[in-house]
Amino acid sequence: MNSDIDLKYRASKVKALVFDVDGVMTDASLTFDENGVEYKTFNAKDGQGVIMAGKSGFVTAIITARENGTVRCRFKNLCMTKLYEGSKNKIASLKDFMSEFSLKPDEIAYMGDDLPDICVLKTVGLPCCPNDAVEEVKTHSLFISSKNGGKGAVREMCDFILKATGKYQDIVDSIVNRE
Repeated sequence: MNSDIDLKYRASKVKALVFDVDGVMTDASLTFDENGVEYKTFNAKDGQGVIMAGKSGFVTAIITARENGTVRCRFKNLCMTKLYEGSKNKIASLKDFMSEFSLKPDEIAYMGDDLPDICVLKTVGLPCCPNDAVEEVKTHSLFISSKNGGKGAVREMCDFILKATGKYQDIVDSIVNRE
């Protein structure tokens, strides 16, 4: 019970939501055509969660080690704030992000799924992961989604934070009551 209260308290302080891509915003599959062009599949409900967070005033970002046009397109489609691609040192990208947006570690939620994400998870106030993250990541995560990467984990995290900050119902009402 205390950990539930602590989790909601941590989520209530969040001002920025940051995500890895492969295994978080996707199911970790990498698809290539015969010319080496990479394709990714994203979950629409996850995307709606990111859009809702952005429209509610949260800073949203991606930190990914890979460079891919599909990720740039998804970033733009979701109207996200900042993209760090080709980030071989995710903690350096996080520190740059914190500096640029004047954020403290406890004001950041990060969702990652694999070993390169642990340095960020150990730094932020609300470390999160999908249900199918590797065990080492789960041990460093306070919010473990009931959903797998690319299958609703991002949306579950976004909804949890929106609810904890009291912004969920307003954003839902603004979407439902559009004319």
